[in-house]
Amino acid sequence: MKVVSLSGSPRENVGKKDAKALRSAGLVPCVLYGSGEQVHFSAEAVQVDKLIYTPEVYKVDLDINGRKSQAIIQEVQQNPLTDDIIHVDFLELDENKPVKISLPVRIKGIAPGVTSGGKLQQVFRKLKLAGLPKDMPADITLDISKLEIGDAIRVKHVEIPGVQLLDPANAVVVSVKMARGAKKKSAEEEAEAEG
Repeated sequence: MKVVSLSGSPRENVGKKDAKALRSAGLVPCVLYGSGEQVHFSAEAVQVDKLIYTPEVYKVDLDINGRKSQAIIQEVQQNPLTDDIIHVDFLELDENKPVKISLPVRIKGIAPGVTSGGKLQQVFRKLKLAGLPKDMPADITLDISKLEIGDAIRVKHVEIPGVQLLDPANAVVVSVKMARGAKKKSAEEEAEAEG
């Protein structure tokens, strides 16, 4: 997983009034938990936005007034009207404790089924995994260069050493379906061959 640094300042008061004041100052209220005690802090909204509005999943090197720890984003609360981030929960990582995380699915290669008129469908943009932080990849890359029309890659076909996939094993991640255009084209070709 890619690592990004984020610095924060401890919060003196915890409550709605304090959180509102932080937000108007361009800060996001955050909490770090997982190691016993919760640490309430705030971070610059600009820095937090870079972590949230991206398809990447990062390990975050947190520095809260000198207290250093590694964490992942566990939950994000957003304003339903403006999409502004109003609160972020960070889970502190322990190298010996498994974590659950959703990682982006990337596709590489060109499916022969697509070049012969099929349509590529990516059902899952992210897959849920459980494992130790050191075993977590940055993303899940699937090679589609062998997929013909009607073929699919299911969750059970995805193998990542040391990591367990939590989505249903039979669920289709990516597939090549017959496109309407492909059917029409083959009928036209048949008519030309006969004529």
